[in-house]
Amino acid sequence: MKYCVGVDIGGTTVKLGIFQTDGTILDKWEILTRTENAGVEILPDIAKSIEEKRVEQNIETEDILGIGVGVPAPVDSFGVVKNTANLGWGYKEVKRELEEITGYVVAVGNDANMAALGEMWLGSGHGQKNMVMVTLGTGVGGGVIIDGRPLVGKNGAGGEIGHILANRQERDKCGCGKKGCLEQYASASGIARLARIRLARNNDWSLLRDKQKITAKEVFDALKEGDKVAEDIVEEFGAYLGYALADVAAIVDPAVIVIGGGVSKAGPIILQYIKKYFLEKAFFANEGTEFIIAVLGNDAGICGAAKMILG
Repeated sequence: MKYCVGVDIGGTTVKLGIFQTDGTILDKWEILTRTENAGVEILPDIAKSIEEKRVEQNIETEDILGIGVGVPAPVDSFGVVKNTANLGWGYKEVKRELEEITGYVVAVGNDANMAALGEMWLGSGHGQKNMVMVTLGTGVGGGVIIDGRPLVGKNGAGGEIGHILANRQERDKCGCGKKGCLEQYASASGIARLARIRLARNNDWSLLRDKQKITAKEVFDALKEGDKVAEDIVEEFGAYLGYALADVAAIVDPAVIVIGGGVSKAGPIILQYIKKYFLEKAFFANEGTEFIIAVLGNDAGICGAAKMILG
């Protein structure tokens, strides 16, 4: 039996999993991400944890085909990260360093691309070779799969859907420093921001007015209760995201668009709002694109990272 390891590095924890080559998860676990001292301990901690698990599972060293790693930053084709927002790393040759520490073949990619690859391999995109995954969380992450492989680009920034220009009139800055990015309207924080703007615009009654701090979840909960103001907010969210995805589809022509991240927990109801506006703007050849909710949750990253080793 041969195995591969999937690693998903986050700012708080590192998720790891050992997979059989057919996609069966033998074991999965987490360790803390030690970001202090410029994150110098992150890769050694990963190597140590994998070795301990290999011994625990009685797996021979030669039966591990390699380690796939997802990183929350652009990663180039050489497995190099130029900078990270929350790991403490600046320039780091992740592939080379982890190969030297472990002795295994290592493949490295952006975490959003790994999540997309995971959903293609074992999730809601199973059987598809051309798909887009949009992760709606604190920000908006994107992963594009073309002919079964992630779109990486020269600087490892392929698929950064969250930073498509969605509003030329926006005056507030996105976290990236630009103005009018999709992330400002379609992320969890973006939906909450749309809600605050809408509630300040007029005095219409809404369940949301009783909330001390409005969240995306509360907006969708109010929508399900028939709240008209919440519906207006979700319509606006759907328009921003649907129009942006129509542009993406015109370029990469996906068979399916998978919606994941915390916002997707609202369920299939969000798809009708996104698809409504997508179809308004979609190129005729893309009108049959399917929209599906992601199913792997927090396991998507380790699944996709492991698949990187299998090709």
